[in-house]
Amino acid sequence: MSDIILASSSKYRALLLSRLGLPFKTFIPNIDETALSDESPVATAERLSLSKALAISQKQLNVTVIGADQVADLDGQPINKPGSFEEAYSQLVRQSGKKVLFHSGLAVVLHNEKGLVNQYSCVNTTSVTFRPLDDAQIRSYLSLEDSLDCAGSFKVEGLGISLFESVENNDPTSLMGLPTIDLCKILRRFDIKIP
Repeated sequence: MSDIILASSSKYRALLLSRLGLPFKTFIPNIDETALSDESPVATAERLSLSKALAISQKQLNVTVIGADQVADLDGQPINKPGSFEEAYSQLVRQSGKKVLFHSGLAVVLHNEKGLVNQYSCVNTTSVTFRPLDDAQIRSYLSLEDSLDCAGSFKVEGLGISLFESVENNDPTSLMGLPTIDLCKILRRFDIKIP
């Protein structure tokens, strides 16, 4: 089994990967995460996850590198990490009572001295329907939980779950940014044994 690197600065992804019981290191990829002008949110999620994995794997030979990225999608328009209270508030107002898609891109890459050995990528999409939210509910949520670093302005692993009417997906970890069911399937293709 080769060593494993998670190409991500996300503590949430590191936590999910640690649940698999595999030793790994975390490296932060230095890539431009700007969406291309004609790119769909699904394509952005897949491209960025692959770019993150490739950026690290080309420098770390004979290591299995996992890249991940998530793009939120409201009516075909990407929703970014808010970065400020005002933008988080605005995002939650726009999402209130609506269905939002969260595209979790996943890529696993292995390079050796001769070049690319193996590469696999996919996108797992979660459909979240937000319940109708009023001004007081949105302000209350944002005052109770710091979600400025989360696409869509909520933390599903925390109080953010209270904002939802429903969640549809075949992988409960996908909404947290690392679809681990898909990851396990891919790692097995790389001959990495998981119980």
